[in-house]
Amino acid sequence: MPTYVALLNWTEQGIRNYKETAKRADSFSAAAQKLGAKLLNIYWTVGPYDLVATIEAPDDETVTATLLQLGGVGNVRSTTLRAFGREEMDRIITKAVG
Repeated sequence: MPTYVALLNWTEQGIRNYKETAKRADSFSAAAQKLGAKLLNIYWTVGPYDLVATIEAPDDETVTATLLQLGGVGNVRSTTLRAFGREEMDRIITKAVG
């Protein structure tokens, strides 16, 4: 299943309610599962992003729906990256080499 990396920043609402961030992560995980995605990991970070999440989803549409739903709650904004694992990259290189 494709993996995605979501770089997340708290909104003003999100930082005001920082004490609930762990509960919000649990809610996000449950909501992702209902849409067919899976929250693999979430990290609270120091630097330009407040959180980094790794998510598995069957396709771009599912992960996009998941992150739209998350953003709609109003606590974070996201930048999403498609990530390729070792086996996927090996197949990509094989394809590129011909």
